Amino acid sequence: MDGTILTHQNQVTVKTKEVIDQLRSKGILVFIATGRSFDEIEALVPEGFQVDGFISSNGMAAHVDGVAVMEHSLPLDLVEKVIEKARKHKVYYELFPNKGSRFTLKEDRHFLENEIRDPRTETVGINEWMSRKEAIKSEIEWKDVIEGDKFSKFYCFSRSKEHINTWKKELEELKKEIDFTMSISSEHNVEIMVANVNKATGIEYILNKHNLTANDIVGIGDSDNDIPMLKFVGHSVAMKNAPDHIKELVDDVTDFTCDEDGVSDYLEKHFL
Repeated sequence: MDGTILTHQNQVTVKTKEVIDQLRSKGILVFIATGRSFDEIEALVPEGFQVDGFISSNGMAAHVDGVAVMEHSLPLDLVEKVIEKARKHKVYYELFPNKGSRFTLKEDRHFLENEIRDPRTETVGINEWMSRKEAIKSEIEWKDVIEGDKFSKFYCFSRSKEHINTWKKELEELKKEIDFTMSISSEHNVEIMVANVNKATGIEYILNKHNLTANDIVGIGDSDNDIPMLKFVGHSVAMKNAPDHIKELVDDVTDFTCDEDGVSDYLEKHFL
């Protein structure tokens, strides 16, 4: 979604909705594959927005008609160790349950708020910065203790590239104890999911449900967490606003950016 069907103001345009509606009326299946959790999506799309399903949290879950048809969950001991290490290194984190609001422990609030202090670091994307501001303001639940036992992912952020890169090294060390997958969608974040899970594995699950193969689908993306998907699909497309190393991997590039309805323009030209 981010950098692809979402503008940098974190909204899907009505034009994109209309093109998706036309594709689906022709019998073409449309799925969203996103790093965002399923519960985040409704606030980002126009009224009446419909697709055939969602692969969310970088492949950790799949939903069809609002119902989870596949879910993975982080081991509880991994959750506890990540929070312990994040506190030690003062790393901004959000923990996403499989169902319900993301949360952070109350005792860590001070260093989360410090990471999003104004002014914005120049290299932090405006959409990611706005999302963190909104999360602190109203979306994070601040809890005294870890609640629940099913979690889809951690999202970690730093205003400093050096800080987040140091954190990634800490996570690499932790992987020697407990295996997991790391995914990156910007220079300032890293997400933690179950080992060997990504957007491509989520897409493969959906394909099997529809008796389709990777050659039957087109994937459009813009960032590092899209790489498994772009390598997997039969026809891969990068957004015009994607970095060069993503564009080098794909079969095609959109003519317009995410702020210029690049996805709807591409789909309209090639499928309508």
